[in-house]
Amino acid sequence: MDAAFTEEQDGIRRTLRGLLRERCGPDEVRAAVRTAPGHDHALWRLLARQLGLPGLALPSEAGGVGCGPTELALACEEAGRALLPSPLVATAVLAAPLVDRLGTGPQRAELLPRIADGGLTAALAVPGAELGRVLGLTGGDRGGGWAGGGRAGGVQARERGRGGGAAGDWRLYGQVDQVLDGHSAGLLLVAARTGGYTGGRTLLFLVRAGVPGLARTRLTALDETRPQGRIELRDVPAEPLGSPDGGGGVGVGGEGAGAGDCAAMSEALARLGTTAAAALAAEAVGAADAALRRTVGYVRTREQFGRPIGSFQAVKHRLAEVYVKVEEARSAAYYAAWAAGRAAAASGRGPDIGAAVASGLALATALEAQLAAAGAAVQLHGGIGFTWEHDAHLYFKRAASDELLFGPVHRLRAHAAELEGLFAQPDGSGAAIDGHLVRKAVTV
Repeated sequence: MDAAFTEEQDGIRRTLRGLLRERCGPDEVRAAVRTAPGHDHALWRLLARQLGLPGLALPSEAGGVGCGPTELALACEEAGRALLPSPLVATAVLAAPLVDRLGTGPQRAELLPRIADGGLTAALAVPGAELGRVLGLTGGDRGGGWAGGGRAGGVQARERGRGGGAAGDWRLYGQVDQVLDGHSAGLLLVAARTGGYTGGRTLLFLVRAGVPGLARTRLTALDETRPQGRIELRDVPAEPLGSPDGGGGVGVGGEGAGAGDCAAMSEALARLGTTAAAALAAEAVGAADAALRRTVGYVRTREQFGRPIGSFQAVKHRLAEVYVKVEEARSAAYYAAWAAGRAAAASGRGPDIGAAVASGLALATALEAQLAAAGAAVQLHGGIGFTWEHDAHLYFKRAASDELLFGPVHRLRAHAAELEGLFAQPDGSGAAIDGHLVRKAVTV
């Protein structure tokens, strides 16, 4: 691994940091989150025009910039530093890669250029509490059981007639909560269950904003800078992402769940989880670093007993511990982005276990560092830091919300250890718990 960034990568980070410093201070963040979409639409279009941010990791032939996971991670780090309220994670990190990987030729030609130029935002509509399982970060099954659609609720899909899965032949019913930017996205990628609960499969469907039967509500979220929505579907027309028989679904052993579509969806979700975890880790590092810098600046100027409180040993030790955590998380996030880029460039099919482990551990480390930095910011700002209106609480809410959405940390680490086979016995025996294989420790 070459730890030095290229001139282009440094340019992306430098340009984005300067632009966000001018246009995305704490006051601008608070004003943006109180708008209907939850972000500054004009700023998002500016980022799209000047930096190509929505299409940073999309191929150039699809209208994107043609960069990779490392550049996307650097952009997310700067977005996290400013707590940028934007569709960056929902659109560029989660939804666009799935359209690029699973979409048909016409779907990619229609949607990707619009996503890349910032004119179309997208959201992945899966149950918010299951996002870690969907991305393969905290374990879970690859059969799509997380989508519900039967006895477990969720969204059900029904094909009308014998149209062979063409656009307009499918209707969706159900509800999805905690969808990142789901209330404002122009395109929804909805995970829905077809063919019943026990013998069906999970497909991803494209749902355009404004179609009949679609109702969306913005939810009150702990972190206002990462808005979430509830999606209700009542006989909503939808189009399968990709071919329903060759790339868009996950079967669970039922009739009609072909091997081809199971492999395609599993691979797409595994790759998405690897790159998304690296980007989310970098974003958390940016937020943690910003919280730490703000706190260091405050303790240098805040005086008590006639001297700056930063000169007290207890404060120095606390901030030194946070600094070590942030730098550890930064190194892990950069390595995870590099490993994800190497895995994406590999010609072989199937997920890269090493990259998946690195990304999961990087995200766990970054979430811990973010929470430590945010907690120290609140406490070391003293009485003013405990007031709900202080800027420190923006970082604290982001840290707490991120672990709820993408963690918890102990499950991220446990799944990474499982992937690495750390608890495997020589004979490969283990116990299946909650859909995955948990190896039994050997007692000596």
